[in-house]
Amino acid sequence: METSSKTPKKLLFVCIENSNRSQMAEAFARMLGGEGVEAYSSGSKPSGKVNPKAIAAMRELNYDLSKHLSKPLSDLPPGPYDAVVTMGCGDSCPHIPAKRREDWQIPDPKHLQPAEFNEVRDLIRSKVASLIQSLDD
Repeated sequence: METSSKTPKKLLFVCIENSNRSQMAEAFARMLGGEGVEAYSSGSKPSGKVNPKAIAAMRELNYDLSKHLSKPLSDLPPGPYDAVVTMGCGDSCPHIPAKRREDWQIPDPKHLQPAEFNEVRDLIRSKVASLIQSLDD
């Protein structure tokens, strides 16, 4: 019996509240990476809930973000990760073992109107797609 020797890439997305940016990034990694990606998200100070605006924005793309939970870093599986991406948590994001680290300067969309919120969502999708592509190279 033949088995695939390709191990899924393990990705982690971290922001402060784990209610918007990192949640959408995790969703896009799952959508775009399929079985080739294990995606996780977390917050340095999780809010405990996913923002309804993020749920609505992802519903437009047929992804149910309402099943996601806002969670602390302590709830994550152990590293190392193939890539850890931070988004706006700066010094409050602790060091997490990873082969690659990136900090994406993406504005927190929580107070934006739907059209502007969706612009941030689409930026995150683009950056996740580029990240996954670069890991496959």
